[in-house]
Amino acid sequence: MSKLILPNRRRFMSHIASTGVAAGLAGLSAEPVLGRAAAGENPISEENTRPGTLEWQLLRCQYENPDTMVAYRLNRKLRSSNVEGYCSKTSLYPGDSIDFHISGRKGDILIDIYRLGYYGGQGGRHMTQLGPFTVEPQPMPMMTMERLRECRWERTVRFDVPRDWTSGVYVAKMTRQESFGAQQYLVFIVKSRQPADVLFMCADLTWQAYNKWPGKNSLYDDGTPELWYTGPNVRVGFNRPYAKYCQVIDAPHTGGSGSFLLWEFPLAFWLEAQGYNVSYCSNLDLHLDETILQRHKLLLSVGHDEYWSREMYDNVMKARDDGLNIAFLSGNAVYHEIVMYNSEIDNRPSRAYARRRMFPDEQDLMGVRSYGTGYGDWTVKQPDHWLFEKTGMQLDEEIPGLIGWEYHGDPAEIAGLEVLAHSVTTKRPDPKTGCSGTHSAIMYPGPRNNMILNVGTIWWPEGLSRPPGHIPARTTRGGPLGVDPRVQQITANFLDRCIG
Repeated sequence: MSKLILPNRRRFMSHIASTGVAAGLAGLSAEPVLGRAAAGENPISEENTRPGTLEWQLLRCQYENPDTMVAYRLNRKLRSSNVEGYCSKTSLYPGDSIDFHISGRKGDILIDIYRLGYYGGQGGRHMTQLGPFTVEPQPMPMMTMERLRECRWERTVRFDVPRDWTSGVYVAKMTRQESFGAQQYLVFIVKSRQPADVLFMCADLTWQAYNKWPGKNSLYDDGTPELWYTGPNVRVGFNRPYAKYCQVIDAPHTGGSGSFLLWEFPLAFWLEAQGYNVSYCSNLDLHLDETILQRHKLLLSVGHDEYWSREMYDNVMKARDDGLNIAFLSGNAVYHEIVMYNSEIDNRPSRAYARRRMFPDEQDLMGVRSYGTGYGDWTVKQPDHWLFEKTGMQLDEEIPGLIGWEYHGDPAEIAGLEVLAHSVTTKRPDPKTGCSGTHSAIMYPGPRNNMILNVGTIWWPEGLSRPPGHIPARTTRGGPLGVDPRVQQITANFLDRCIG
């Protein structure tokens, strides 16, 4: 790992001056980096003129760890049976309906639905309130095929998404109607049938892979004391609540939201602050409907985007060859190939999946190999490249701690591929896998003057913003120092070139 060098203060301040991001380090204030993104009105810029609120965040989280539940490592409490639930769909269009299936200690709850975005730094907008509804404990599902737990909970409410709702990530905050009543999220994505410049793909297949609900039923649990099982014959599904995320950092106030608030929200918050015309989708949308890619100029893989189906991969490869720009603002992406299954309850498609194998050809799409844990400083090797315009960056200048907690490494042999950043990480070289222990950020040209960028780290969004409700990534091994105007400018340079 290259040594940690804090940027010279004079040079660092020149970055801020050159980008125009006077409040870049504040995180909550994010003025446009370049004028092109916000040059015209679009559904996102219009949406963000509406009043926001901080009240979308959870205040009261109550988790328990029953005897039947063995949590990862620190015996962390993961489940909130006071109130918990799941949605019948991961994503849907305006005008479609979604069912909320909720269980809890007998009593009344209210459901407040919020859209997450910028909203003047507030992070969310209140859309509607449902209820009150009386809930009671619903049955714990038995494990079925390959340890799969699928809840057969009764529907609490069916909600019709209004036709004028803007594409985005929505959370339904459930609140028990009693003094200091427990709260928890449901999460779903509203898509758009209209063209947009940027498609933000939420990594919800990876959210679900690490979901241990009700206690030890993630894709990494096979019923043995092993902490990290990575073999076959384990299945997970979407017909269950999201437990509290239990990896790398403890995040009690994100319960029920998968890992969107941890690894993806800083990018969404920043994109909307800049006024980019962005729409949102689920991983599953790329599996089930390749036409969604045809309505966009640029696809974003975000944060921890580890689990892909072969259908997703093939659809994105075809779209790349047809001219789609792609940015992997992620790490450990396209690492595990999965096979999808219909629900055992009602035969709905793609409600469960199992690990098939490690992707043998991820580098053909991403331009680099995908690896696991490794930490380091993101080190520039081609400062004269247009990607670094207006950053003031120099050869071998480092963005401290930006690589982690999982990353992308050795570059592929693709015509025209350029290695833009390269660093030694904490990961040891492994002759068996061919891993060199180094990080690479690359760009290569597509066949129709399109571009594929891979920054190679889960923590890239950490350099863009620090919105409300987000817990900054920092471990004992490393972590970003915070919002960095260089990361903002690099991202804007690529996005604006793609959509220009």
